[in-house]
Amino acid sequence: MKIHAMATEAFESSADKIGRQSKMLSAQLQSIRERLYEPNAAKTLKTYTSRDVAALLGIAESTLRQMSLDGESAIPDRHDNGRRIYTLGQISQIREHLARKRPNEALEFLPRRREGDKLQVIAVANFKGGSAKTTTTVHLAHYLAIQGLRVLAIDLDPQASLSAMFGYQPEFDVDENETVYAAIRYDDERRPIKEVIRTTYFDGIDLIPANLELMEYEHETPQAIAEGYGRGDGIFFRRLAAVIAEVEEDYDVVLIDAPPQLGYLTLGALCAATSLLITIHPAMIDVASMNQFLAMMSDLMHVIEERGGVLSHDFIRYVITRHNPNDGPQVNVVTLLRSLFRDDVLAPAVVETTAIASAGLEKKSLYEMNRGSVGRDTLNRALESVDAVNREIFQHIKHVWGR
Repeated sequence: MKIHAMATEAFESSADKIGRQSKMLSAQLQSIRERLYEPNAAKTLKTYTSRDVAALLGIAESTLRQMSLDGESAIPDRHDNGRRIYTLGQISQIREHLARKRPNEALEFLPRRREGDKLQVIAVANFKGGSAKTTTTVHLAHYLAIQGLRVLAIDLDPQASLSAMFGYQPEFDVDENETVYAAIRYDDERRPIKEVIRTTYFDGIDLIPANLELMEYEHETPQAIAEGYGRGDGIFFRRLAAVIAEVEEDYDVVLIDAPPQLGYLTLGALCAATSLLITIHPAMIDVASMNQFLAMMSDLMHVIEERGGVLSHDFIRYVITRHNPNDGPQVNVVTLLRSLFRDDVLAPAVVETTAIASAGLEKKSLYEMNRGSVGRDTLNRALESVDAVNREIFQHIKHVWGR
């Protein structure tokens, strides 16, 4: 009997074995998700107290309370203890109300881009695993949405980590021709980008999810170039920018979580981007890997420019992630980067903390974590760190808009 089992296993090809194991794991992930997000397996967003909202909007809590009593703008729900609670959607309504009521402070309450302001397309890139590329993208998306901006997040990574953070399991929730590949493919199955954009549970953020079909673009592009897709918006490095332009009026910021390699998708992201964020974990092996990434990226950018591509970014910034300020070698690496790249390295860094790790296990950002889910002090320190990074990026965006 044992010999027969061994013989059967021996006849299973490596491809079949890996495929079988993938299906087993996928089924378990789906089961875990359904248990986490009962009853409908969908993510929901936390609510905010009056104190939270007042701090976020920069107004007195008494002003917010009076608005509620007067029936102005959004009317909050109440806990059993009488405390008012607000959703992010209601906070957006209050922002719009205050912007109309106090026009001189409108940009403070509702800092969306105005007519003439350039859509900001920010690509987050690096091909070294562990650089927190997706974590940086999702935290920035959540931060900007909380500030009142309209955000489109594009998952360009076939591994679909960003999609998972928004509650989508790619093999179950993202069908064929439902990624950005549908909008940039070369055949008759191409779809308008609006048809693959999904609203999310996080008010203010839309998403184009990913799955493995994005790899088709990498495989098909060489043939498409050979067949003459080499001019105008049809050339591979302009296709993503062209479809983003179709929805330009709907958003203030587009965030692209680029794949962890320099393929055709990543080159399309670099060309579509108005700005770049390059994440880096401050360890010498990661810095050496990033150096190779930068050298290859520079070479490929020159090739694109020779083919007529325009690569002029409003800002390029390095984001220090998973930083332990008590680790001597890491501190030395950060000092090296700042001495070399100066202001191109963001002043604040994202510290390494159990709070981010805990949030990641629940497929959440820090902005979704409830007080008590991790230690209060730990969560506050982590939020201060992430807020500082995102605040500086937001300042760069506003600077581009002339503010």
